[in-house]
Amino acid sequence: MDAPRFTRASAADAGEILTLQRAAYLTEAQLYGDPFLPPLVETLDDVAAAIAGTHVLVGASGGRICATGRARQDGATLRLGRFAVAPDLQGRGLGSALVAALEALAAPGTEQFELFTGALSEPNLRLYERLGYKETHRGPGRPGIELVYLRKVRTT
Repeated sequence: MDAPRFTRASAADAGEILTLQRAAYLTEAQLYGDPFLPPLVETLDDVAAAIAGTHVLVGASGGRICATGRARQDGATLRLGRFAVAPDLQGRGLGSALVAALEALAAPGTEQFELFTGALSEPNLRLYERLGYKETHRGPGRPGIELVYLRKVRTT
């Protein structure tokens, strides 16, 4: 596999993003026993609206979208989320590259990056900690799911 090139998503990417997202979040749904996680119930219109209203990146390789994620500027904070990497390509550094590409979208004056994941999502937590994110707090998500919130101070 060639290293993916991350670009801004277009409206034409919405269907493939939705398919990738559903495939990638299936293991999370199984882990938490919840098939109604927000990325799994998002509609095509929801994805299209996200593309139109926020930063959505896609990483493509070999003619297919293999990674996607979102970023939203909120004052001095860039909030990252909705990461998805094709299940057959996980563990190859795409998640790290995706986070770096999203962080690069930060507006001047951005002081920090924030994201969250489920408390049982140990591979995600290890990845974010490797990338310099530190846990700030925990809180409730969907019923029965504890979320871990993480922050990274921008150094450049």
